[in-house]
Amino acid sequence: MEYQLTVRYGKKTQRYLTFTVEATDVPVALRAAADQIPAEISPEADLVELRVAPDFEKNPLGQDPPDGQAQE
Repeated sequence: MEYQLTVRYGKKTQRYLTFTVEATDVPVALRAAADQIPAEISPEADLVELRVAPDFEKNPLGQDPPDGQAQE
């Protein structure tokens, strides 16, 4: 499964780094993500968000899911 991570960092101005990792589950994704956070931003990182990466082939941007059902 592909997971998307967003890392917030910066002292005076907050910036964001977003990337994806391929993993079997959340713990594996978190371990893989930790290895990809650049050393120069890690001292300033204060928030990390992990979610299942959007699949734009299944649900193109701007289109509602079929039958009005929410995405999982």
